[in-house]
Amino acid sequence: MPTFQYKARTPEGEVRNGLVTASSEEAALDALQQNKLTVIAVRETAPPSLLARNIFGARVKYKDIVIFSRQLATLFEARIPVVEALKTLMSEAEKPALRQVIAGILDDVAGGMSLSQSMGKRPEAFSSFYVNLVLSGEESGKLQEIFTYLADYMERSYYLASKARNAMIYPAFVLLAFTGVLIVMLVVVFPRLISIFEETGQKVPIYTQAIIFLSLFLRRWGLLFLLFLIGVGVMLWRWSATPPGKLFFHRLQVSVPIIGQLYRKLFMARLTDNLQTLIMGGIPIVRALTITGDVVGNVVYQHAIERAIESVKGGSTISAAFEQTPEIPPLVTQMIRIGETSGRLDSILGSVSKFYRREVDSVLENIVALIEPALIIFLGVGIGALVASVLVPLYNLVGAI
Repeated sequence: MPTFQYKARTPEGEVRNGLVTASSEEAALDALQQNKLTVIAVRETAPPSLLARNIFGARVKYKDIVIFSRQLATLFEARIPVVEALKTLMSEAEKPALRQVIAGILDDVAGGMSLSQSMGKRPEAFSSFYVNLVLSGEESGKLQEIFTYLADYMERSYYLASKARNAMIYPAFVLLAFTGVLIVMLVVVFPRLISIFEETGQKVPIYTQAIIFLSLFLRRWGLLFLLFLIGVGVMLWRWSATPPGKLFFHRLQVSVPIIGQLYRKLFMARLTDNLQTLIMGGIPIVRALTITGDVVGNVVYQHAIERAIESVKGGSTISAAFEQTPEIPPLVTQMIRIGETSGRLDSILGSVSKFYRREVDSVLENIVALIEPALIIFLGVGIGALVASVLVPLYNLVGAI
């Protein structure tokens, strides 16, 4: 749907510039007039090129929404009206994409639309989890508390995801550098040594023969092999977007040794944290479970939650429903049962979430601590094998001479 840039005057006489999305220029005018704006000028904006979108970040990033939520919660806590709070955040927003989103919400809210409805129109920035919590805050009159919950939750979620991602950067960089050096050695350096062995007729060990075969293969078929790997990668990437492919990779994600343990704890922290935040926000149990399934981030756990939803609809408790799902650890089921019995389900879920967040931190620290010695051993063995495959034949050759 095209976007139109407009210049209009409010009933108070204030000149406002902004963007509005509509099917046509006439529809854009109608929308602006319904918001009680006197339109001065309106024109369709050209869609940004792919290069511009990549460089300037037309997509609102998760981190931007985290900061936006915290700032909005702070302004609401200071008793600033919604419209004034949005104006303040729009003027201070550094990212053009975020400023455009806030401007659209401001226009909608100024025209009488609720905050949750306006955010619901922008799924690229606000998830269903986010929108439903804002809606519950509007209905209960606790919008400031809800945005505080949201800001806390999103900061925790961003911290966990960033920590898990950052832990993998160092080993990935080292392995990539090692692979690059190894390829250069095999393609450029090693062929010169092969000619020496061939001219002298020197018998080489089997591990040197393996290196020679690999070197010749890369020189002759390396480019085709690279194209083959790229093709396989593209096919797997496209297959991963299909339901069977997504299920396969998500099962693999939680079943790989060590890394799978980290992901299982991460998803349990996310599940309990989401559920606690939604229940505390006044969302009904079935709806809270549905939203949690949508945002948990793994199809295996999403299917487990969907099975639990069917049990809850049939009159079962959450703990009884989770007992039938092997993906949910007994600890979570037992704690939820205690929360249901005591009437303190939200605080119990919060305790479980804290426990799993600490577990994620512990596993990450252990992985990071093991990565460096494991990489040193791996690189030492790899470099040692490569050096031995060169030096041993050369040593034998010199001894024969």
